[in-house]
Amino acid sequence: MAEKLRDLSQPIDVPVLDATVAAFYGTGSKEERNAADQILRDLQNNQDMWLQVVHILQNSQNLNTKFFALQVLESVIKYRWNALPTEQRDGMKNYVSDVIVQLSSNEVTFRQERLYVNKLNIILVQVLKHEWPARWTSFIPDLVAAAKSSETICENCMAILKLLSEEIFDFSRGEMTQQKIKELKSSLNSEFRLIHELCLYVLSATQSSELIRATLATLHAFLSWIPVGFIFESPLLETLLKFFPMAAYRNLTLQCLTEVAALQFGDFYNMQYVKMYTIFMMQLQAILPAGSIPNAYANGSNDEQAFIQNLALFFTAFFKSHIRILEASPENRAALLLGLEYLTGISFVDDTEVFKVCLDYWNIFVLELFEAHNQIEPATAAAQMIPGVVDGTGTAVQHRRQLYSGPLSKLRTLMICRMAKPEEVLIVEDENGNIVRETMKDNDVLVQYKIMRETLIYLSHLDHEDTEQQMLKKLTKQLNGEDWSWNNLNTLCWAIGSISGSMVEEQENRFLVMVIRDLLNLCEITKGKDNKAVIASNIMYVVGQYPRFLRAHWKFLKTVVNKLFEFMHEMHPGVQDMACDTFLKIIQKCKRKFVTQQVGENEPFVSELLSNLHTTILDLEPHQIHTFYESVGHMIQAESDNTKRDEYLKRLMSLPNQKWAEIIGQAGQSIDILKNQDVIRSVLNILQTNTSVATALGPHFFPQISLIFLDMLTVYRMYSELVSSTIAEGGPYASKSSFVKLLRSIKRETLKLIETFVDKAEDLPHLGKQFVPPMMDPVLGDYARNVPDARESEVLSLFATIINKYKAEMLEDVPRIFEAVFQCTLEMITKNFEDYPEHRLKFFSLLRAIGTHCFKALIQLSSQQLKLVIDSINWAFRHTERNIAETGLSLLLEILKNFQASAFQNQFYKTYFLNIEQEIFAVLTDSFHKPGFKLHVLVLQHLFCVVDGLTEPLWDVATVQVQYQSNAMFVREYTINLLGASFPNMTAVEVTKFVDGLLSSRHDLTSFKNHIRDFLVQSKEFSAQDNKDLYAEEAAVQREKERQRMLAIPGLIAPGELQDEMVDS
Repeated sequence: MAEKLRDLSQPIDVPVLDATVAAFYGTGSKEERNAADQILRDLQNNQDMWLQVVHILQNSQNLNTKFFALQVLESVIKYRWNALPTEQRDGMKNYVSDVIVQLSSNEVTFRQERLYVNKLNIILVQVLKHEWPARWTSFIPDLVAAAKSSETICENCMAILKLLSEEIFDFSRGEMTQQKIKELKSSLNSEFRLIHELCLYVLSATQSSELIRATLATLHAFLSWIPVGFIFESPLLETLLKFFPMAAYRNLTLQCLTEVAALQFGDFYNMQYVKMYTIFMMQLQAILPAGSIPNAYANGSNDEQAFIQNLALFFTAFFKSHIRILEASPENRAALLLGLEYLTGISFVDDTEVFKVCLDYWNIFVLELFEAHNQIEPATAAAQMIPGVVDGTGTAVQHRRQLYSGPLSKLRTLMICRMAKPEEVLIVEDENGNIVRETMKDNDVLVQYKIMRETLIYLSHLDHEDTEQQMLKKLTKQLNGEDWSWNNLNTLCWAIGSISGSMVEEQENRFLVMVIRDLLNLCEITKGKDNKAVIASNIMYVVGQYPRFLRAHWKFLKTVVNKLFEFMHEMHPGVQDMACDTFLKIIQKCKRKFVTQQVGENEPFVSELLSNLHTTILDLEPHQIHTFYESVGHMIQAESDNTKRDEYLKRLMSLPNQKWAEIIGQAGQSIDILKNQDVIRSVLNILQTNTSVATALGPHFFPQISLIFLDMLTVYRMYSELVSSTIAEGGPYASKSSFVKLLRSIKRETLKLIETFVDKAEDLPHLGKQFVPPMMDPVLGDYARNVPDARESEVLSLFATIINKYKAEMLEDVPRIFEAVFQCTLEMITKNFEDYPEHRLKFFSLLRAIGTHCFKALIQLSSQQLKLVIDSINWAFRHTERNIAETGLSLLLEILKNFQASAFQNQFYKTYFLNIEQEIFAVLTDSFHKPGFKLHVLVLQHLFCVVDGLTEPLWDVATVQVQYQSNAMFVREYTINLLGASFPNMTAVEVTKFVDGLLSSRHDLTSFKNHIRDFLVQSKEFSAQDNKDLYAEEAAVQREKERQRMLAIPGLIAPGELQDEMVDS
């Protein structure tokens, strides 16, 4: 049966095909479904299958079979249409058109076969993208004429027009070349009059609600791009406003009005906009009163809720483009303020999506007011110096601020009572109303917090008094119990924390003294564990946001830190974590205060802390102790006196060092003690504590690491041998056992500790360098000797860090490193793309460090070894794992540039040029590798530019008969052949034009890159996909600009994110 189907030399047996499709979608056995799937795949991949489509559509009664046939047809239209003979194209075009007309001319079949007709419409639009306007000039007139023949045909014509508009204007980027998009847009524009007349005629003449809805939906798709005369110089707007009060069409009409509201083109149609807005507001008040929106939403039907969502879109679109017209004349201001009141009401609706729409607009609205106010302030200050100077712009800005003072105050209330949760807060309420530790970050909430925080900072700058009054009033209501709830306190404190840095210091100090005092009081007077946990989390969040205040007020700082120590004994989930995190955050910004002896104190705080260290950390978990130790490390790092610093370090490390000495002493008597699981955990804990302190102290950690270094390597070697022997005895599964995992975590932590120290000891390179020779055998030799499952990837990253740090000084050690890790790691990672993911990335990072800093070592490799290096780089950038591919490409670029500047330039490129070009084109044209686009382009540009500088031919003179004039000519021909073979769907002319374009634009990166983008779209490999990765670079430039803007506004970048411009003095 299957063979009968696969034989396409005669018409396909439709009942058998129906049965196969039914088996695929059916509930039969897995084997049946798999067999059916295989047959259908084979048919889909058969080049001639599409010739059977008409036969199938005419004879099959099964909708799924018809869809299968249309899928085959769609892929031919997308990828092979232009290569088909004219009569076949015309035949298919006419057939599809006829079936659509036939099915949609009769109301009953049109409703019954709706899904099928929709799919046929999509096919027709795909054909149009190739045929129209050049080969099917009469399409629009034909369509309009057909529409006038019956209401159902008309309804379907509307659906086709809507699809066409969406295909050309909404989904075309990256689907069609720039030229084709331009051509289709101008065709639609020039023929729009007919469509416009049809829509108006339908809306005025028909009684069919289905047809009115289809026409409104089509208009909605067209309104964003049609020539504006069709909107404002015709009865279109009046017609839309006539439909707006009717409940059945309200939502569709509102969507159309929103499209009109979003248009911008100078002042020419301002009066029409004012008129449209005024009529709209009068109608709206009759439909939905302004004060009742949150309730109306909560109790509304789906349509009523959708109406409120659409209202939010309408107001935000209208105000974004035309708020200035309304505020310009006094008679429109009442309607404007009413509109803002509606939008504020909608913002209080309990629905995240609606709120996001409103929030985006409020952010723009407030930013624009803030920027105008910000530019005026310095000017006003200057004008006051010279009496009699009054600035007109200044007055206008003041007037606007007065006009909007009411809405802005309501906005502050909105932002404060709906503030989103910041990242630092770990204590949340779960769906059962219990206070628990957060387990997963919600990215949506974090994005929302960022926008709300920014908006509230602008609002605060526009009126500090109102912001402060609203916050303190709400806080008083928390204290007296009038408004007490977890949510109210949370949002208020998150809002208070979020405006840090936006007030002048004096006002901030006054405000915070009240806030912190009130919160500490609230903590004392409130009973109940959950309540206390919520208040504690809010105190910690607020104090963590105001380092400037804490640095200026030692008493407060000391109280806060002691309060944190108190919270470190609080067993409620999340409180201890947050206390340790906040402690670290505060120390990083105020560390000097703790090593200086403050007025009225007997000794610096750090000394007092070290004396009570044992009791403070008594109730903390190991990971919390590590954070605590890191914090104290930062404190000690701030001490400039070496003797004192070393003494503090010794006192800090005395507990772990005591334990370490004890374990090493016992191991000296009996080595078996080290196999005890509790001992292993203690060793791990000690190493982790050391790493935390090394992170904070940098080069000043030297006395401590010297103390434990050699013992640590001995323990490392011993555990390593134990791992290897356990795996050798227990087979492959032994490496997954908890015992082996624990032993390996010790090896990893040892490597991490050394790497952290080497990395941080930048001021004193000789300090770190002396640790390298003793590690060669215990670490490198051990890596080579181990079985693959026992090799730690951290060895690779440690040596990458060492080479990045000591650069050319490591030159003579590279052969040793190479010998120990290269071959054996390659064998582990080149079997497939999945095993040993950690080793992959770190291996290529190590190679990159060698390629960048010890390039001479690569030149000294034998040709076999160099070939292995280049092959492994090719292997790296073929990975679909993004960071491995990017590391491979960056490394390739480094090596190419280094070889170009070396004496071995000709030799290297002669061996590898063509291979690299071929590999890069392979990944460039593979849609899985889109994120690497920027680097692919840079490598290709390098290759195309380097050919001019080579003095020997790239082709093999002995075997190639043709003698080329230059390397550029040879590369041109080679590339044309390579791409021609890879893309049989492109003509030789198109390929040649692309390659010539590459050669002519190779010295200008931007046009070189755009040229490649267009080729990728044209080659059809990249159509019908999201192509934003091809534009990633442009997006990065935009992000940097935005950061510079934010740095200029006080408070916009949170104190914790500012690089230590804020270090305390």
